[in-house]
Amino acid sequence: MTDEGKTGLDRTLVLEVTRVTEAAAIAAARLRGRGAEKAADKAAVDAMRRELSNLPIRGTVVIGEGEMDEAPMLYIGEKVGSGEGPEVDIAVDPLEGTTICAKAMPNALAVLAMSERGGLLHAPDMYMNKIAIGPGYAPGIVDLDASAADNINALAKAKGVPVSSITACILDRPRHAELIAAVRAAGAGVQLIPDGDIAGVIWTTDPEETGIDIYLGSGGAPEGVLAAAALRCIGGQIQGRLLPANDEERARAAAMGISDINRKFMLEDMASADVIFSAAGVTGGSLLDGVRFRGDTAEVDSVTMRSKTGTVRRIKSVVRNVASRYGV
Repeated sequence: MTDEGKTGLDRTLVLEVTRVTEAAAIAAARLRGRGAEKAADKAAVDAMRRELSNLPIRGTVVIGEGEMDEAPMLYIGEKVGSGEGPEVDIAVDPLEGTTICAKAMPNALAVLAMSERGGLLHAPDMYMNKIAIGPGYAPGIVDLDASAADNINALAKAKGVPVSSITACILDRPRHAELIAAVRAAGAGVQLIPDGDIAGVIWTTDPEETGIDIYLGSGGAPEGVLAAAALRCIGGQIQGRLLPANDEERARAAAMGISDINRKFMLEDMASADVIFSAAGVTGGSLLDGVRFRGDTAEVDSVTMRSKTGTVRRIKSVVRNVASRYGV
């Protein structure tokens, strides 16, 4: 056995994980623009679970579709894989952006992260306040507890550009009205997105291509962990703090091992050890192209990364016989 095998994740899993996100993307893409959010999400979940069952792993879902009584498949705690191979933690978002898929809008993705056991934060399904930037900056250049203006100014100074050159990505939600106003008052621009904050965080890693320098605001905690997994592979900074809405959510966090609900999670708290991250485009966008169907053939655009090697693979796949292979 190689040293790589002993430490947990074998390099062959990189391609296998890509096949999992490809299958979910193909299944969801069949329902683009149909206005059927739940049906598209279920199709992606079913396809991802079928592919995961073939992987040579002993996997546990730590970020999933919900708890066992809420989700019939890919629920938190579900065991996946063939039952042979390394013990791994799995974080999934089979369809990141259910609404944008239903409306055939840009940037819907199928997303999965895999780590050695214990390498991913077991985050409950609630909101998390987040801040993220790409690689190349000194640690702590931005901070979740600083004001939007202070963070924008610090980032502009670090980049050596005027504040007017900075653009923040923020989810378009009423709860972010004050944040959006504060960013604009500081002199920076705002790009609002309707959904899909995993992509929003990843955009910060290549601002020359995407035009996004910083991600700000609250979104799902599970998506925060998945985004952290991507940044662990390609570099960058992210901080997050849970925002429980009630005592039930506080109790859920405690049951998942989070004793300090006010803790500020750093990247290493959310994603550690060896991590593989994969995303496949469902609809086209700034990060990936969407699935293209040609009869019974699908063309899928994916990106797969690994933290141990720092490798980023952009993969264009042509998948044949999709009806028989994926039941779509």
